[in-house]
Amino acid sequence: MHTDILLNVKGGIVFARRWQPAVTSSTAPLVLLHDSLGCMDLWRDFPATLARQLGRPVVAYDRLGFGRSSPREQVPAADFIREEAEEFLPVILSGLGIADFALFGHSVGGAMALVAASRAGDRCTAVVSESAQAFVEGRTVAGIQEARERFQEPEEFDRLRKWHGSKARWVLDAWTGVWLSPEFASWSLEPDLPLVRCPVLVIHGEEDEYGSVRFPELICRHVGGPAEMHILSGCGHVPHRERPDIVAGLVARFSPLSGGWS
Repeated sequence: MHTDILLNVKGGIVFARRWQPAVTSSTAPLVLLHDSLGCMDLWRDFPATLARQLGRPVVAYDRLGFGRSSPREQVPAADFIREEAEEFLPVILSGLGIADFALFGHSVGGAMALVAASRAGDRCTAVVSESAQAFVEGRTVAGIQEARERFQEPEEFDRLRKWHGSKARWVLDAWTGVWLSPEFASWSLEPDLPLVRCPVLVIHGEEDEYGSVRFPELICRHVGGPAEMHILSGCGHVPHRERPDIVAGLVARFSPLSGGWS
């Protein structure tokens, strides 16, 4: 069972969805943060699976400018990861009446989850970081450049339009414009990681086209709390879609999420 919610934030309306399990073992929700081209709908049935397996509510939302949320006119600034973690996510959590929570972030959503956890203190009790970038490496730049060229093909761009409608061009420009800019080249998660003191589960595909295993290694090495790393052989950038059973199983067995804290 799910419920759709509209939330007022600075600059517009954010669309969110909450999945409620039939049997609840914890009231603290797992909040999902999507990737650079993603949206709530692209999680597909994964949130419902997590809610059922964990026995806790799962929440996903479209960042402003994505999916069913309001459009944004300006391409995000180079500090957009910090902005989401410090400015938008707290307002969304407050609007949903969420006190304690855990975070699951995919790709840049993983980076946002880790930065948010570094600011949230004891309120954030666990983070699942899936395919998160930790800095900008050559593979990241090459992968984004290749994708930018691919989306010049009308049929490829139509895939974005299916999920983002008239916002599709902004979504693509927001991704490529920031990540390929000279101002963003020196960005790194490293300064924020020691402040992440909750347990962290790090999942990364060995064949991830946007980042090497140096990313999860750096995250695990520098977080301030316990970290558990899983590198999935033969897997690319979207493990929850490429290896859904494995990822769901790892999350379900991750003790901070399966232990029934609330």
